[in-house]
Amino acid sequence: MLTKRIIPCLDIKDGRTVKGVNFVELRDAGDPVALAKLYSAQGADELVFLDITATVDKRKTLAKLVTEVAKEITIPFTVGGGITSLEDVQVLLAAGADKISINSAAVNQPSLINEMAKAFGSQCVVVAIDTRRVAGIDWVHTHGGRKSTILQTKSWAMELADRGAGEILLTSMDHDGTKGGFALDLTAGISESLSIPVIASGGAGSMLHFKEVFTSGKADAALAASIFHFKEIGIPELKMYLS
Repeated sequence: MLTKRIIPCLDIKDGRTVKGVNFVELRDAGDPVALAKLYSAQGADELVFLDITATVDKRKTLAKLVTEVAKEITIPFTVGGGITSLEDVQVLLAAGADKISINSAAVNQPSLINEMAKAFGSQCVVVAIDTRRVAGIDWVHTHGGRKSTILQTKSWAMELADRGAGEILLTSMDHDGTKGGFALDLTAGISESLSIPVIASGGAGSMLHFKEVFTSGKADAALAASIFHFKEIGIPELKMYLS
């Protein structure tokens, strides 16, 4: 069994780290470079950096900020936001990213996943799924959760794995920022149907929630933001609890 991973997430808007609830009501959470350096020093297993308005604003992820963050950390670094081409991927890898996360572009152009896996290797390709339950069915959403699609979450995840994705970053929009726990049933259902790792995101509020998502939720990694940014849970304390 692969080691379970704890992953802080830096949601970036206008060069600052932000955090909201259910993808809205964003508030400032600090300087991304300083936070990244802190999490690396505290023993986070990886770091995820998402420019959350890049797709909406039709602009590219801030490569300069990626470079600044990469200089300060010694852990794997995943970057996403507004990536629509192999050229975008190349720029971010050159800036210091280890993995690239795509979401809206994967839905709009599924062949991009195949192309990325072929060009850079599946280990570099993380596909993010923002999912919301409507009338008992889990649907994929894009553009920072603003647009619904006709894709059902589990079948889409299976297609992504077939196309060469190396990991799935699964965010429950219903749980995001609520601190009420992860979407355990959904995460487990997808984890058990895939041969690639699933990162659970959305809902972390206590150390018990991490234990639950690793056991009941079958997740390979757990991602959280506000509980780390606002120092509600320390990564060293969390790791001691889990071990």
